[in-house]
Parts: sequence; structure tokens; C-alpha cells
Amino acid sequence: MVFSAAQLIRRDGVGATGMRDVAEHAQAPRGSLQHYFPGGKEQLVNEAVAWAGRYAGRRIDRFLAAMDPPTPSGLFAAMIGQWTDEMDAMGYGSGCPVAAATVDCSHTAASTRAAAADAFATWNAPVAGALTAMGVPAERAPALATLMISTLEGALLMARAQEDVGPLRTVVRELGPLLDAAVVPASGG
Repeated sequence: MVFSAAQLIRRDGVGATGMRDVAEHAQAPRGSLQHYFPGGKEQLVNEAVAWAGRYAGRRIDRFLAAMDPPTPSGLFAAMIGQWTDEMDAMGYGSGCPVAAATVDCSHTAASTRAAAADAFATWNAPVAGALTAMGVPAERAPALATLMISTLEGALLMARAQEDVGPLRTVVRELGPLLDAAVVPASGG
């Protein structure tokens, strides 16, 4: 049900995602919603947002495993590539559930705003860790991870609005060299 909620939120937003819609998408009895989510829709949204943050964070290791050698620009290209591939295959109807919940609920549900902030932090940490492992100074890596994620989210919104993956491709091309330039070469000796 949490996965189904995330999928519906990323497509329709929080306001348009009803509990019945989630139960139907998950092929679960409606009564199970009250059992597993006694806090109602807000609890379900918060759990979906948390799931999305964990999912995005876990993808970083998969992206790194596919690169030889891993580079900051390669990691960013892989993060963007998952969205470009999805939009090429399925259209422009879906975005990030964390962003959708942030836009829909940040002023009306403090717990959802906090869940979104935690989800972004959950995603940011493995990106920063990967950058550090690639030679970016540890004090700079969290800021660059924030830059990568926020650039991805902005380009994703633009791509959806324009129904064109051009903004996603542009940010990879333009941000990649800056990310690679942050790597401090290991000193020989």
C-alpha cells in the first residue's frame, strides 16, 4: 500500500490521491488501510514519502556498481538517466513523490513537511558518501549532493512541464564538469 501510495502521489499529487484509490491500486481490502494506517491519509502519505527517500538512496549503490570507474558526473548522469528513460518510455505524467508531497502539504501538514525533509536527507547522505569516496572533500560533498538532487528535481519539473527531456539532458551536460572538478586527486607517495 505504501508503494501504491507513492506511485499515485508521484502521478496525481497528494490532494488527488484518495485512500480508496490506494487500496484499489494495491489490490488490498479497504479495511486494511485503517488497520495499517490508523493515522489516516497523512500517515500513509508520510510513509510513502519515507519509502521514496529510502528508494532513491538505495539506487546510488546500484548506479555506482554499474560505473567503471565511478565519477561524480557519471553518478549524476545515472540519477538523471533513470528519469530520462522513464519519460522516454512512459511519458511525462509522473514525477518524484517527495517533491509532490512537499508542494502539496508543506504548509498544511507539518508531519508531511518533516517526512519530506527526512526523505531528502535520506537520499542526500548516500550521494554525499559516494562523492567523498570518489575524492570530493568530505566538507564539500553534502553541498554538492544537495546541488545534484535539487538540480534533478528542478529539471524534472521543467521536463514534465515542457513534455521534453531536454532540461534533464541539459543539466547533465552543464553540471557534470563542475562535479568532476570537485574531485581532489589523491597525492602520490
